[in-house]
Amino acid sequence: MLPKSKLEPFAIDLGNNIRLEMIAIPGGTFWMGAAENESGASQDEYPRHQVTIAPFYLGKYPVTQAQYQAVMGSNPSHFKGDKRPVEQVSWRKAIEFCQKLSTQTGRNFRLPSEAEWEYACRAGTETPFSFGDTIAKEQVNYGRNYNQTTDVGCFPANAFGLYDMHGNVWEWCADHWHENYQGAPIDGSAWLTENDNQSRLLRGGSWDNSPDNCRSANRDHYDPENQGFDVGFRVVCV
Repeated sequence: MLPKSKLEPFAIDLGNNIRLEMIAIPGGTFWMGAAENESGASQDEYPRHQVTIAPFYLGKYPVTQAQYQAVMGSNPSHFKGDKRPVEQVSWRKAIEFCQKLSTQTGRNFRLPSEAEWEYACRAGTETPFSFGDTIAKEQVNYGRNYNQTTDVGCFPANAFGLYDMHGNVWEWCADHWHENYQGAPIDGSAWLTENDNQSRLLRGGSWDNSPDNCRSANRDHYDPENQGFDVGFRVVCV
């Protein structure tokens, strides 16, 4: 049974009937990383380890193009559509979005840590996907089934009420890339180094990826300046 959150969901009005909806994620302890002999897993998803997460707010959807436009005044996306996730956003631009949103709203917004992201994606599950052992095109935008991004919220939510955690666009996390979990934090914090140019974490897979890349435990990394048309992000509010 999922823990119940003591926080209440809320929404931020960005103007012009554009709202940023935040879901209250309850705190808890979970197993981070791939299960033993999980199909499609790679060595960077081990060792599996327990992590304790404090309650936090996470975006109900990836940041949309309308939301990004409202905050940043531009829309870099290749696949245009107000309700589609913004893409072609570098890690540094995602950080800038969080900073500007924090200034505009008086709240503290940031990218999720990798541990927060996986905890939220799993929503109490230990299977490869929050939907079970497999996914279908009716559940997730993956594998070029649609050959492009889709509007956020088109597919079922996970048990926390979060949409598009698997597929659609990769999502930036705050962490620097590490080749495995040896020495990883167990308190849910971002795992950082002093090298500002080190590649950053991506999670969730995209419309262009195989099911293996969309698993809850799957990890990838890009240069912080990378702006792929399969890369977006969602935000945390503390």
